[in-house]
Amino acid sequence: MSFRAAVITFPGSNCDRDMAVAIEQASGSAPLRVWHGDADLPDGLDFIALPGGFSYGDYLRSGAMAANSPIMRSVKAAADRGVPVLGVCNGFQVLTEAGLLPGALMRNASQHFICRTVPLKVENAQSLFTGGYEAGEMIHIPVAHHDGNYFADDETLDRIEGEGRVAFRYAENCNGSRRDIAGVLNAAGNVLGMMPHPERAIEPAHGGTDGRKLFETAIKAFA
Repeated sequence: MSFRAAVITFPGSNCDRDMAVAIEQASGSAPLRVWHGDADLPDGLDFIALPGGFSYGDYLRSGAMAANSPIMRSVKAAADRGVPVLGVCNGFQVLTEAGLLPGALMRNASQHFICRTVPLKVENAQSLFTGGYEAGEMIHIPVAHHDGNYFADDETLDRIEGEGRVAFRYAENCNGSRRDIAGVLNAAGNVLGMMPHPERAIEPAHGGTDGRKLFETAIKAFA
């Protein structure tokens, strides 16, 4: 039985092809491409990815308009059924705006767009996305964002910390994120949002392959 994944494209997405290539390289199967205006997802999906970009031009708040796209009702329903959902950069913003993950992504503390490779610490190595890494392992993944400053109130931060839902932390905080948080999981562990781009670190030509394990681990979990 083949791995069946889908990549959602919103108006302004610009990393959807990168995400599709990463999934195909890791799984051997090209993911389905789904438009934001579709009402329903294809049946039998094993993995859903929300890519980076600037959906709807980042009007209102980054991800806010995309979170209300017709397809997001189906994404929420799939996540509730336990289907793995990965949101990267703008996809992370969409997941928080849709209420699938806690917190919000604000303007970078520097007020500048950041585009470079950053060191990350793997905080949780037991999720279906991160099980291929070691706890405390240092990896290097590119970032490219203007609104990647993760914010949540102290009560929320204490809860997600206590529940082991911080997946990655910045070893060098590049955007002002509270408690150096770079990626978080939902309570069930099947939804991951992260600002760094693992799909841009899957082959040596990218300058590193530290992102590849994330996709391979999710696919192995399906198998």
